[in-house]
Amino acid sequence: MRLAVFDTNVIVSAGLKPGSIPARLVMDWVLAEQVKLVTCPSVIAEYSEVASRSKFARHGFPPAWLEVLIENSLQLPDPPPWPHPVLDLKDAPFLPPHGRRPVRGGPGILALAHAAGAWLVTGNLKHFPETVRAGVTVLSPAEYLEHLGEGSRP
Repeated sequence: MRLAVFDTNVIVSAGLKPGSIPARLVMDWVLAEQVKLVTCPSVIAEYSEVASRSKFARHGFPPAWLEVLIENSLQLPDPPPWPHPVLDLKDAPFLPPHGRRPVRGGPGILALAHAAGAWLVTGNLKHFPETVRAGVTVLSPAEYLEHLGEGSRP
């Protein structure tokens, strides 16, 4: 089974843009049980908090599938803080600086991906430069969909 951690921006994009690449990843791959989403308490809290923001309410947020997505995810405990230094925290949401908790988003989706042996899928590749990945594969939604099957559905 393929394991993936989705940055919150992927979840939001999937809800805002039906038929988009993030929506296809959620609907055709994760909810179809072709990819196992990995979460932890802090990531679930972040998904829920962002999806509940009033600015998304007019778009039907939180989407009906979000609860199912979370319930069916591989739920791990929050990982320890990410041990690799980050030069600019404002450019790395979820990613804590060496030995400290991040400003928001819990102990880190990169740390979660590392702990689970999963790939990280994000719309913000610049937030996860190669120098802080420590071997974690970080891909855009389009790159991940391409990896899954040349952009095709399962």
